[in-house]
Amino acid sequence: MKLEIRVVRSIARRKGVVILRSELAGLGSPAQLSRVLSNLVKTKRLVRVGVGIYVKTRLNKFTHELAPAATFEEIAAEVFRKLEINIAHGKLARDYNAGKTTQVPMLAVVDTGRRRITRRISLGTRIVIYERSGEYQRNGNKQ
Repeated sequence: MKLEIRVVRSIARRKGVVILRSELAGLGSPAQLSRVLSNLVKTKRLVRVGVGIYVKTRLNKFTHELAPAATFEEIAAEVFRKLEINIAHGKLARDYNAGKTTQVPMLAVVDTGRRRITRRISLGTRIVIYERSGEYQRNGNKQ
């Protein structure tokens, strides 16, 4: 069976929309896997949102084109969950949720606590911006 068929089957069986390259590493050699993933991105069956991070696509019922299968915020949350990185809402989102402001935050800002993260996660023109407050420990509890 061709590697591309095995990769497509493996992706289809997964529940979430985010696929990490490390999850597919056992299916073939790194060079073969790179070729297959690159081909899937070219045919728009996957969208690359970061280094080794891909997102499933589905048919948009309005434009009849393939688009990411989830919103940008859902994709970012699933990426951090799969990478086991504890995050919290950024300061602006926390203020809005607490009712301190009526300004709706438009940027995807996440608080990483004390952890320093440089991983770029982007979809189109949207990117995740990191904020370090130092208020959160690894388990997400306040000190």
